[in-house]
Amino acid sequence: IGEQCWFSENCRYLPAVSPPDVESTTSPYYYVYDYDGSTLEEAKATENYETYGVLYNWPAVMTEGVCPNGWHVTSNGEFTQLTDYLGGEGIAGGPMKEAGFDHWQSPNVGATNSSGFTGLAGGYRWNNAFNYSYFYGYWWSSDSWSHTLFAYDDDCINDSSNPEAGYSARCVQD
Repeated sequence: IGEQCWFSENCRYLPAVSPPDVESTTSPYYYVYDYDGSTLEEAKATENYETYGVLYNWPAVMTEGVCPNGWHVTSNGEFTQLTDYLGGEGIAGGPMKEAGFDHWQSPNVGATNSSGFTGLAGGYRWNNAFNYSYFYGYWWSSDSWSHTLFAYDDDCINDSSNPEAGYSARCVQD
């Protein structure tokens, strides 16, 4: 996309799995949306793992292994480069979102996936629960910013985030 080479799906690195009611600002936790157990094989067998990948708290997204060699979790600057290339935060969400309603709630405003990013509304984990699958997609950047796509508009907003939150991650090529 522009000068960058991005993963076209969310990361699936899952060395352990945690239920949604455990959280930390310092210890890594890995979640699979709607999975409330701790058995790795069961979590990896779920449709949500296959479709949306893993939700990471901040310490987990910074662990080695999230991205393969030659790739890294994107920085806020790299995410901004992406959204700027796609026309700015106010419209970049449309070209980043998967079109249609298989993984997004209607109206999925502006969704074309013309960038090939294939952003899905995988929701997030916050306050001991999974929230808003089909409405929002959240992604970490390596400097603790989050980037959000919405079903109801074509924005891609970046904001600082709480390290306890569980968001998706994408890798960009070194």
